[in-house]
Amino acid sequence: MTKPVVGVAILMMIEEGKVRLSDPVSRYIPEFKDLKVAVAQGNPGQAGGRGAAPARFYTVPAEREITIKDLLTHTSGLVSGGISTAEAAKIQRKPGDTLADYIPRLGQVPLEFQPGSRWTYSPGAGFDTLGRIVEIVSGQSLDQFLKLRIFDPLGMKDTFFNISEPQRSRAATMYTKTANGLQKSPNQPAAPTTYFSGGGGLSSTADDYARFAQMLVNGGQLNGKRLLSPRTVELMGSPYAPDTLPGRARGEAWGLSVRVITDAVARNTFLSNGSFGWQGAFGTHFWVDPKEKLVGLLMVQTSNQEMIRDFENAVLQSIVE
Repeated sequence: MTKPVVGVAILMMIEEGKVRLSDPVSRYIPEFKDLKVAVAQGNPGQAGGRGAAPARFYTVPAEREITIKDLLTHTSGLVSGGISTAEAAKIQRKPGDTLADYIPRLGQVPLEFQPGSRWTYSPGAGFDTLGRIVEIVSGQSLDQFLKLRIFDPLGMKDTFFNISEPQRSRAATMYTKTANGLQKSPNQPAAPTTYFSGGGGLSSTADDYARFAQMLVNGGQLNGKRLLSPRTVELMGSPYAPDTLPGRARGEAWGLSVRVITDAVARNTFLSNGSFGWQGAFGTHFWVDPKEKLVGLLMVQTSNQEMIRDFENAVLQSIVE
């Protein structure tokens, strides 16, 4: 659930007048000027499929530049599908790379679709690029900015990219599902890194992340420390990418770094309309409910969508006044 944290960092920069939602990414990273868009040849359904031959494609100029808003809402097309993922693999990160080293190279990768024309999740590249923009604008590395501007003010003492040796004994074991049941995931906890990914990589605790979520449901402040204005938090949870946009599910829009419930009936959920949040790769999950003034937080060690939905329903049905 690193992405909403980086989303808050960008929103802080916007409030300070240093970044605009409409800014082209090339304003900060010149290599993103004049991007190309991939157009699949043959059967596009085979592009990037497991065991499939590399997709054949040609490129056309992007009709417009990708913007900060595109990155926050997963409508940029940056490494968001089979073709772009395959092309990005040709310039994969090297040991010791930082955001400053790697992100400019993404300007070589064709976009998966014309900016703004659809919604498709960008697992890493989109928010890694936002993280690099935070670094450029603030003059600090992403890990320093998050610590000084978000974690320290909120009292999040156990949230960071690199786990120290004493802390490794406290790290939860992550699992994956296999035909033989749950198996421990390899390489955990993650090795120390110089690449502070905005797309994922923070370690945290339930207590810490609850503080972050509580700050949002409080309208941007916690215990006298204000990170955002109430209006900015409201915009964060607004449907910038509506559920009518190709790629979105009914009743579920996308805000500025978070998923937004716009029609609980269409989505088949107990969550209130206007609730927003996100989940992590191994099943961590949170949401903010401005209507009921509550946050939900689930910290588990393997992804289970049925359990997440049951947890949401259990929380909401318990409200009787």
